[in-house]
Amino acid sequence: MRGTTAQVSDAGRMAVTGSAVMAAATLTNGLAYLVPMLGARHLTAADLGALATVQALVAIAGVAGAGLQTAVAVHRARHPQAPTARVTLTAAAVTGGTLVAAIPLIVTTLHLPVEVVTLLVGMTLPVVLAARWLGELQGDQRFLRLALGMGVLAIGRYAGVIAGLVLGAGLVGSLLAGLVCSYVALPILRLTAGSGATAAQAAAGAHPASGPALGLRQVMTASSATLAMLVASYADLILARQLLSPAESGAYSVGTVLTKGALWAPQVVTVLALPRMARQDGRTRRAAWAVVGACGAALVIASALAGGLAFRLAGGQDYAVLGRYAPFFAATGAFYALAFVLINAQIASGARWPSVPLWVAAAGLVLVAVFVAPHTFAGIMWTATAAAASAALALAVVVRASAGRRGPPAGPSPEPVGPQDLADRVS
Repeated sequence: MRGTTAQVSDAGRMAVTGSAVMAAATLTNGLAYLVPMLGARHLTAADLGALATVQALVAIAGVAGAGLQTAVAVHRARHPQAPTARVTLTAAAVTGGTLVAAIPLIVTTLHLPVEVVTLLVGMTLPVVLAARWLGELQGDQRFLRLALGMGVLAIGRYAGVIAGLVLGAGLVGSLLAGLVCSYVALPILRLTAGSGATAAQAAAGAHPASGPALGLRQVMTASSATLAMLVASYADLILARQLLSPAESGAYSVGTVLTKGALWAPQVVTVLALPRMARQDGRTRRAAWAVVGACGAALVIASALAGGLAFRLAGGQDYAVLGRYAPFFAATGAFYALAFVLINAQIASGARWPSVPLWVAAAGLVLVAVFVAPHTFAGIMWTATAAAASAALALAVVVRASAGRRGPPAGPSPEPVGPQDLADRVS
């Protein structure tokens, strides 16, 4: 009876923390979408294009931050209280140095003012630095604090830009306000991550800065996987832009909204499962894959039943006639969501090249779309769905094979967790 009660209590806490993380992710995405909406109302067409370009470049450069967070989370799950400061500074220096070296190229090829590109470099570094504390919170399974930290970072990244746009500060003034707010958020995030560390440390019986330091190779591996997911999930949209007429390309971009929704909707499952997968918990890996798969199947079925409504919500009444294509866009996102879970399982297991199947699928998508498939709306859509399914299947085979070869866990075995210890870890 006591065991059943503990399991119910554990499930209830995970539901609460999962909801908190999802709310924080929704806040981040909502603020990110609000920036171009306000820009369209307060900036000239040229400045709006520059703002959209800056957002895209920050997202691409932020791959280093996402990779760092994943690597830190995996490492901390295996080695509680292991040091991560040095690799964070190294990752930030490499990212910043690369962007500084690329300033002349960005200015000339994208026709951006040098002051805007300089602000872009400055706004990227806080994203990378913040990833350390978010990764520590995720790896320590302090998910409520992780959600709070995600919210702090989101407000820091976007609140200044939003305020600048509303107050009429212009492009440079708004980006400068965003830069200041981004750095103001860092000490708040540091306090969020540091507060409560003593309780978690005492529960684990660990000492500060114990365990091996995280290496740059693990960060690069995780960053490569994140970049592969970004490239694969946007490749069909770029191909549609190149191969279709402007009208068809615009219609295709509406369909990809459904793809992104199916891809990112269940990602909170991966966030919660990653620390346990790092301890080589096969049951957690299978459960995460099953939950994400069920979520994807539900979205595909919903798209099949209400495809016209889905397209109308995504792009307006003019696109409702494309509703018959909705299930295929949703299926593409669902397959990529499964691939994302499996890639994270590979990262958690210490695989050296976890993203290779996804890079191969992305390359195959480009080759088939350009040289084999018809250059039509449906041709690119079917090619993208096939590439996503192939990536998920290949990764499933790789994960199953590697699980069969895997030895004992790399880190300490999970200890029995009492109610108070569990509360300390998820808080």
